[in-house]
Amino acid sequence: MEPQRKLLNCVDSCVDEALDGVVRASGGLALLKGHRVVVRSDLDALRGKVALLSGGGSGHEPAHAGYIGRGMLSAAVAGGVFASPPPASILAAVLCLHNAGASGVLLIVKNYTGDRLNFGLAAEQARNHGVSVDMVIVAEDCAFDRPSKAGRRGLCGTVFIHKLAGALAEEGCPLDQIVSTVTEALKGIGTLGVSLSPCSVPGCLPSFDLPPGDMELGLGIHGEPGIKRSKVSSADEVVKTMVDHMTNTDSQSHLSLKSGDSAVVCVNNLGALSCLEMAVVTRAALNCLESRGVSVARVMSGSFMTSLEMAGVSLTLMKANQEVLRLFDASTSAPAWPNLSSVCVSARDCTVEAPALDTRPQDETHTEGSLSPVMRRCLEAVCSTLLQHREELNSLDRASGDGDCGNTHAQASKAIQEWLQSHVVPGCPGKLLFVLAGLVEEKMGGSSGALYSLFLTAAAGHLTEGRSNAAAWANAMHAGTQAMRRYGGADPGDRTMLDALCPAVDELMKVTTVPPGGELVILQTAVERAELGAESTRDLTARAGRASYIAAERVTLPDPGAVAVAAVFRAVLVSLGGQK
Repeated sequence: MEPQRKLLNCVDSCVDEALDGVVRASGGLALLKGHRVVVRSDLDALRGKVALLSGGGSGHEPAHAGYIGRGMLSAAVAGGVFASPPPASILAAVLCLHNAGASGVLLIVKNYTGDRLNFGLAAEQARNHGVSVDMVIVAEDCAFDRPSKAGRRGLCGTVFIHKLAGALAEEGCPLDQIVSTVTEALKGIGTLGVSLSPCSVPGCLPSFDLPPGDMELGLGIHGEPGIKRSKVSSADEVVKTMVDHMTNTDSQSHLSLKSGDSAVVCVNNLGALSCLEMAVVTRAALNCLESRGVSVARVMSGSFMTSLEMAGVSLTLMKANQEVLRLFDASTSAPAWPNLSSVCVSARDCTVEAPALDTRPQDETHTEGSLSPVMRRCLEAVCSTLLQHREELNSLDRASGDGDCGNTHAQASKAIQEWLQSHVVPGCPGKLLFVLAGLVEEKMGGSSGALYSLFLTAAAGHLTEGRSNAAAWANAMHAGTQAMRRYGGADPGDRTMLDALCPAVDELMKVTTVPPGGELVILQTAVERAELGAESTRDLTARAGRASYIAAERVTLPDPGAVAVAAVFRAVLVSLGGQK
């Protein structure tokens, strides 16, 4: 027995359940009792206007129920999966529209024998009931060079006919005029499909066999094979092959499209292509047509007439003039019609200028100030300290991470040392922190680089040349720490660098209440708290960072990030003349 590959409840009831789901999800739709017929829920709005009825086999969703609404279809009849609907339901739909006061009913039918027979029979029966009925057969398939007597198949171009006819009907156009207008438009519509996989009707085996890496060109929407099989090539090549075939004048079913023509393009997902692939194919179609001198007036890209889960795409091209575009752009409430732009695609510049970003702060020319010497001394001390601790930090990191914590801190330290050799230290502390943020972001790498850069960037805004006392530094450190917590997602106690940083910064915030001259004592206490915090990480369970993925019993050494923070604090204290 074939394993279940579709998310359904029951093969026999899947069409009815799907229609129920579609109707219940849209306030504009209703079901005709006892039939697989979806109608507009505002049937009164049809009084005096032509009503449009389409339909066919299910499995092509959102066709056709998705195109019911003001400005498109009035109703749609659903058959079983890939099966033509029964005449009784088609007739019930026609009479329902007639009884609502419609001046006439236009049947829009895809050119398949079953659909022609069943819709034709219903049309004859409706005429006997006194209904003004007419039928338009959509047959826009470009696959066959020499179509058989059955003629060209009706494919996704049907959706264009729904739209044009629907706009005309909404304007109050009479039935015969709608028929003549869309019949003329049909001469300028062509569709061709290509697929990388077959599809399978629920409960059945795949419709045809297509080995991986092969593609089928010119297939229909019922899983019937195409006209030519080849190896899958690039999206650009596939689209070129499709457009070449569609416009080849040697073919009896070609679309006459030449340089200077304007066209509407529909890139239709046959069911299982990803949105990413669809966007790439859409680009390829636009490039291909524009390279031939065709102006693409509008483009639709998405799932409009599918073939269950077939991994394929069809291209529909419609020659456009001002009247066609006016009808195409007319508003509709149909739920599956996309919210399209009414701007000509080809005549548009698709780029906007990117804002000029500031030059890298580390490349700017700065002027020294009174704080420059002491900040240089602190920086040199921090860099040499981190380089001395390189192996210790690597060793600690090997126990709980990937063993490169010392190396990443050393990279940052060397980058800062190199910068110091060829640049003056700006007198404005905030500018220096911006420089350091740029250097660590570029040279340190990894999450450490991002965290330090975040800290420095957030802190920099709190320090200027005129605002650089101990309280301003403490506020800057606090802002940097908060940024780390906000974006990094860690908190004290999670066994990260914050376990050293947060206690130290909490201590530094007390600097606002100490008498002048007491700042160094506060800094000394802050350093001690950082070192105690780093040591406490021995006994903490990692809840953030790479160490959080390692069994807690194997992590018995202090966190290397916290140890590095404590070492930085100690280096600053020493360089400012505090205790060794």
